[in-house]
Amino acid sequence: MYSTKIAGFLSFLGACQFLIIMLICEALYPGYSISENMISDLGIGVTAGLFNSSIMLLGAMMILSALSFHSFHGNRLFSILMILTGAGAIGVGIFPEDIRPYHGICAGIAFLSGGLSEMLSFFLIRFPMSMAAAFLGGLTLGCLALFALGSNLGLGPGGMERMIVYPVILWGAGFGGYLMASERR
Repeated sequence: MYSTKIAGFLSFLGACQFLIIMLICEALYPGYSISENMISDLGIGVTAGLFNSSIMLLGAMMILSALSFHSFHGNRLFSILMILTGAGAIGVGIFPEDIRPYHGICAGIAFLSGGLSEMLSFFLIRFPMSMAAAFLGGLTLGCLALFALGSNLGLGPGGMERMIVYPVILWGAGFGGYLMASERR
């Protein structure tokens, strides 16, 4: 029971701290536009230290959450996907946007494995959270495909990137809350 609660706490706290820090960085970054600026623009310039440390903390908490949850559910693929998501997030913080191609590779790993983690969690959790996970995962993967094809649906590049990232963050918080409230069955 405790491994699921610890996993949930780490997932919830990691997602929440990142979302809050990201919003603070957006407010502090001169001339920042959520439509035109990419999220990783926050990792260079005046907000670099705060943003990069927050996304690395998110990644570390995701990895620790995956390891803790794995001891309960034992689904190797899900654990690997969550670990890759966390590792990708850490890589985004280590390799800011201006360090190519490493930044793009890390972001791609985080985006794809995050969406797949959301989708796979459908099979590991109960209704109605399973439906929320499937919806959020579908949104992440669908928007990732559109983004890769150069479509931003009129949201601008930054807005479209947020349609990939926000569902993963919301899932991380929701999944964490679900695990904290669950009992071992």
